[in-house]
Amino acid sequence: MTEKEFFKKLANGKKDILQAFVDLLKKEKIGFCVIGGLGVNAYVEPVVSLDLDVVIVGEKLEKVLPKLKKQYKVEKFSNSINVSGKKFDLRIHIQTDERYQPFIQRAKVKNVLGYKLPVAAIEDVFQGKVWAAMDETRRPSGALLKMKRRQLAEVKRRPKGSSILMKAAKRQKDLADILRLVETKDELRKYLPEELKEQLRLN
Repeated sequence: MTEKEFFKKLANGKKDILQAFVDLLKKEKIGFCVIGGLGVNAYVEPVVSLDLDVVIVGEKLEKVLPKLKKQYKVEKFSNSINVSGKKFDLRIHIQTDERYQPFIQRAKVKNVLGYKLPVAAIEDVFQGKVWAAMDETRRPSGALLKMKRRQLAEVKRRPKGSSILMKAAKRQKDLADILRLVETKDELRKYLPEELKEQLRLN
């Protein structure tokens, strides 16, 4: 089984949703690049992720949204647009924060789990992970970090408890991805804010 076949099976869709999404962008001649966890996978030993984070040329976004809405569930948030569906498990996150736009010009085609995709430069993937880790909305409280398994289960049962724990899990993944990139390219650590250096014990 090839990497692509394995990923398609993992995404649990009858058709290759990732390829269909990429083909749509190419058909509409819309520039884009991969960031996030799959972007990290292009530079380090890959870890399977069902989240595809991409940056799309800003002025072309409104052109592609109607086509996406015809096929998938599309949800708009403050700095992203999420694309999902009932018949597959892949989650597509279109980053709309303007800080990411320059990443597209510096991107190069790389192999990502068997797919040839334009991926942001390692420095840009790293910067995106730093921004995500520093995002106040994704930070768990100190009390949450000290909780034991039984206490976390109690939090999950509360209204919005699952959402709180999900945000905490995402931030932990961001920190893990930052470490993976630093292990691959040590000079990246100089771009880390002191706060993250302390948390990751990289001082």
